Amino acid sequence: MKKYFITGLLVLVPLVITIWVLKSLIGVMDQSLLLLPEAWHPHTFLGRDIPGIGAILTILIVLTTGLIATNFFGMQLIRLWEQLLNHLPVVKSIYSSVKQVSDTLFSDSGNAFRKAVLVQFPHTGAWTIAFLTGTPGGDVVNHLHGDYVSVFVPTTPNPTSGYFLMMAKADVIELDMTVDEALKYIISMGVVAPVAKIPKLLTQYSND
Repeated sequence: MKKYFITGLLVLVPLVITIWVLKSLIGVMDQSLLLLPEAWHPHTFLGRDIPGIGAILTILIVLTTGLIATNFFGMQLIRLWEQLLNHLPVVKSIYSSVKQVSDTLFSDSGNAFRKAVLVQFPHTGAWTIAFLTGTPGGDVVNHLHGDYVSVFVPTTPNPTSGYFLMMAKADVIELDMTVDEALKYIISMGVVAPVAKIPKLLTQYSND
């Protein structure tokens, strides 16, 4: 009986959590319907709400924005819009900070979260996985002697929170695993371990 119950949990728990995450995500994206006039809402002409319509609208808005932003006139329009926001006292600080973070995280040229590393945290002898986010800047570099890097240590099983650390580069070990593999390893609390990669020299030797 216990065996069947545990087997059922192993099948249902991932499915239920996946459905819950997707439902929450679609629910948030459906809020984009508030941008439309009331007469255009599904419940107005169909008599009921249809989950997912707002998610489709959100995707279309993102794609359209990206299409506009990639041409010359769109870039000029965005530049004017940013200049306008930069003249608003409170909005300026919030928008510029968020934009810098988003540009760093999502830009192909950015280096943040492009490499998984192994660091000692929270004390010497205890190891955990972190992600490179860059190098220290500002007045911080005037107080750090040597070569330092900035890392983000995510918490488990929720990697959206964590700790920002500046560590000596010599104390950071780069891992031969993708960011996705590292995240799965962290979220699963070490249960889903990435497959160890065989060194190229060893592979070549075995083939010979």
